[in-house]
Amino acid sequence: MNWHGQILNRKSELLADLTELLKIKSIKDLSTASKEAPMGAAISEALSFMLDKAEKDGFRTKNIEGYAGYAEMGPENAENYIGILCHVDVVPASSGDWTSDPFVPEVRDGMLYARGAIDDKGPTMAAYYACKLVKELGLPLKHRIRIIFGTDEESGMSCMQKYMELEPHPIAGFAPDADFPIIYAEKGQINIRLKFNREIGIVPAQNSVNSSIGAGAEGREMGTVPTLVSFKAGERANVVPDLAVASVSGAGLESVKAAFEIFCRDQNLEGRSVEDQGILTLSIKGKSAHAMEPEKGLNAGTKLAGFLVTQDLELTGHNYLRFLAECLDGDHYGKKLSIAFRDDITGPLTVNPGILQYDANEAFVHLNLRCPVKTSYKHLYEKLEAEAAKYGFETNELRERKPHHVDAEHPLIKTLQKVYQEETLSEPVLLTTGGNTYARTIQNGVAFGALFPGRPDTAHQKDECAAVDDLIKASSIYARAIFELANTDF
Repeated sequence: MNWHGQILNRKSELLADLTELLKIKSIKDLSTASKEAPMGAAISEALSFMLDKAEKDGFRTKNIEGYAGYAEMGPENAENYIGILCHVDVVPASSGDWTSDPFVPEVRDGMLYARGAIDDKGPTMAAYYACKLVKELGLPLKHRIRIIFGTDEESGMSCMQKYMELEPHPIAGFAPDADFPIIYAEKGQINIRLKFNREIGIVPAQNSVNSSIGAGAEGREMGTVPTLVSFKAGERANVVPDLAVASVSGAGLESVKAAFEIFCRDQNLEGRSVEDQGILTLSIKGKSAHAMEPEKGLNAGTKLAGFLVTQDLELTGHNYLRFLAECLDGDHYGKKLSIAFRDDITGPLTVNPGILQYDANEAFVHLNLRCPVKTSYKHLYEKLEAEAAKYGFETNELRERKPHHVDAEHPLIKTLQKVYQEETLSEPVLLTTGGNTYARTIQNGVAFGALFPGRPDTAHQKDECAAVDDLIKASSIYARAIFELANTDF
């Protein structure tokens, strides 16, 4: 069977449907949520788009209370099914410097640019067309096939929790939401919200501060030092913040502004300062990246905090900012928090300060940690909470996901390795990731593509893109994999 040729014959149709899906701004928005649309109206629209299309194409479909849906094919009386786990929600496209509108898909030099192009609408449509091909060819299937469309992958996976509560679990499956060849182990994940205690977290200004800033040491003792009014960076814990904004009031704002301009120039950062009615607003642009690889981004929040607590400024000795600057800035692996750890399966623990907020109403830091398979969560919590407490923080909210690992000899992995090797003529090496995919929601689940080796990963970044030819190739690999898995004995 020439699987690639079959998908090539459907390329125009696949891209047309994908373009329509990418136009939907399916970002979680609880302000528009309802019983039928628990993640908001736009995500519900994206889910309906896929289910309506599947129904027209002759699949058996079901909407799972708005949290998820599926399109099924194969013998209805088959006891087991293979799951292909996709998601139609996307992260915000908050950065304003995209080359083109993130929700107006555009192809340039063979690359499709749009939010969701590679995470995960492009791979979702590739997998859907793979299912569609197998169905249209009328190939014999031992197991049923379900392509499952989730709606909350980017912010908690509550969609798959609901699905697994209400539906039988697949015997095996894959998520087309990561890298080829095969990801057989995923790090655990911890989302921890540290609340800042203002009563113990703000300390007096230091008399040793350089008197060239503001009113000098005498003025600082009298309370005329610059004061933090607000601080904001990040919208999602699983994205490196690419913009940070802080407002400062008090004496010596012109000197603060001058120091900020020097800092941005020396650090090669894009910054902006505006003074209005006694309030100085400072902003820094960083570089977004997926939280599983924070070292590939530039955290604007911790950089701005680093400026605000430099020896040249010492902003009232504020422990909120000191925590960001001293424990988080430039340290992606938790060394300064005393939680650094790595194992021989999934590598090092990583830390992403994804949401940073300080204002009159609340003050907190939301950390996203990716934990190796062998991590001791109890030990990690003890160390992290002890370090944070030194700066006036306490745990306010905690969510965790344990690591996921499938045995390398499992029939699922052996089948996918065979398919990948024969379709690409490349070695089907097994990979691990700090990312969390739907694969972890089933016992025998792995991540399988759609990003090919050597391609840059632009998920969660500005100008997110996917190579059109890669999506077609991935779809052909998925088609063969689906057919063979549907006839594999588990």
